[in-house]
Amino acid sequence: MTVNDSAVPGQALAREIFGPLGGVVEIGAVAATGTWDVARASVVGLVSRHRGEVDRLLVLVREIGRFSEPSMAIVDELGWLREHPVTAPSLLLWAVGIEEIPPRLEDLEQPRAVRRMCYMGADLQLTRLLQAMVTAAAVAGRRTAADSAGKIAEALDVALLLANRSDPAAAATVFRMWRTACLPDILRPDSDATAAGRSAFRSFAHALEDRLDP
Repeated sequence: MTVNDSAVPGQALAREIFGPLGGVVEIGAVAATGTWDVARASVVGLVSRHRGEVDRLLVLVREIGRFSEPSMAIVDELGWLREHPVTAPSLLLWAVGIEEIPPRLEDLEQPRAVRRMCYMGADLQLTRLLQAMVTAAAVAGRRTAADSAGKIAEALDVALLLANRSDPAAAATVFRMWRTACLPDILRPDSDATAAGRSAFRSFAHALEDRLDP
């Protein structure tokens, strides 16, 4: 979703955030097993261990998008933060088909395949999460990009923690993936973004670069 309509419903913007967040949580639950054993993944275990950080993430999301209570309630409706089974096919979806669908779905549960899907899925869903947060902040438009960038960067740090990405350079890597994968389609002259939208995304790119990849 790009900034081409200042009246984009808040609930649509919130769903754009909570979708990839669900992927991050499921992938993090699998990574936290230490064995890439999907059957041992516990979403509620991951969330419980990081309850304070998850609560802070939700506060940041609300502030970034200036979301209403009904918009924030979507995360509960989706159920991503409650216990639910994590399956290899769901990891395949988060990773958008990096593995071929085998004749037997249980073959997706091989540790190498699971690890590959988790790495690819985390890269993709973290990038999508960053894009969704920037879009929500740009649509909210009541703070400068520099002000909102600090909240986005903090929220990204929590998402990286949940995804089990402890590399000190991880935030900069996600920023670069976002800048490469998302910005060109928004900033090109013939995109469907408004001039104001393109300007907003440029401002966020500069502000996030200062914080994440100086």
